[in-house]
Amino acid sequence: MLRERTGPLCASGLPTDSLVDRPVRFAPEAAAELEEASRWYDQRRAGLGLALLAAVDEAVDWILRWPEAGAPSRVAAPELGVRQVPVPHFPYHLPYVVTDVEIHILAVAHNRREPGYWVGRIEGR
Repeated sequence: MLRERTGPLCASGLPTDSLVDRPVRFAPEAAAELEEASRWYDQRRAGLGLALLAAVDEAVDWILRWPEAGAPSRVAAPELGVRQVPVPHFPYHLPYVVTDVEIHILAVAHNRREPGYWVGRIEGR
């Protein structure tokens, strides 16, 4: 699905030494959403699903570089610390939580569908 971040550069070309040293973990539901969206886009136009995967990879790289810079979520309680970043070129965003041990991607959420449907996943992380 998302390519591994190994070697001297990550997907966006950022040097890996400028990235946060925490693993990124997608909630199982988020991984399923990404797979479903990728298939949907690929059915519309060959290669578009791969473009979505690359855009999500780029958004994850951004989170790794600046984990506290994502916009605070407007649908989750502020004390939960949920942030989100847009997925470039697609109508999706990635809500996520930064912990001491990982960055947890809660959803691959469409910008215009069911805002906050993923909030219940915060407790399950």
